[in-house]
Amino acid sequence: MALVSKRTIDYYTSIGLLKAERSKANYRIYTDDSLKDLKFIEECKRLHYPLEEIKRKLELKKAKKIRDSEVEEQISVVTQQMKQLYNDLSVLLPLIQALDEQQKEKCSNTLTLQGTALMKSLLNLTS
Repeated sequence: MALVSKRTIDYYTSIGLLKAERSKANYRIYTDDSLKDLKFIEECKRLHYPLEEIKRKLELKKAKKIRDSEVEEQISVVTQQMKQLYNDLSVLLPLIQALDEQQKEKCSNTLTLQGTALMKSLLNLTS
C-alpha cells in the first residue's frame, strides 16, 4: 500500500518518524494516519529534505498549537525554498525555450498541471 519496503517502515519507526500500535501478539499495527504520514515522508524525501527536517515537519503538521517563532521559522524556510526554486527556474526556462517543439512537448508532458501553475506562481511571487 505504501510502495516502500518493510525495512524502510521499520527504520522510520525506529527513528520515531512513524508510530505503530501493538497487537496482543506484539505485531505492529499502522493506522490510516500512519499511511498518510508515510506518504508525506516519501514526498519530503523526493524533495531532498533531511530526515530531521521531515521529523520536524511531521511534528508541526500534527501540532494542535504552535509558537509564533515556529511559524516565523517555517515562513523563512519556505521563502528560502521559493527563492531557490526561482533561481532554478531562471536557469531552466531559457533552456526549455531553446528546445525544439518535440522536446518542448516532452518537457510539458512531464510537468503536471499543478506543477506548471506552481511555477507561474513562484515566478510572479519572486519577481
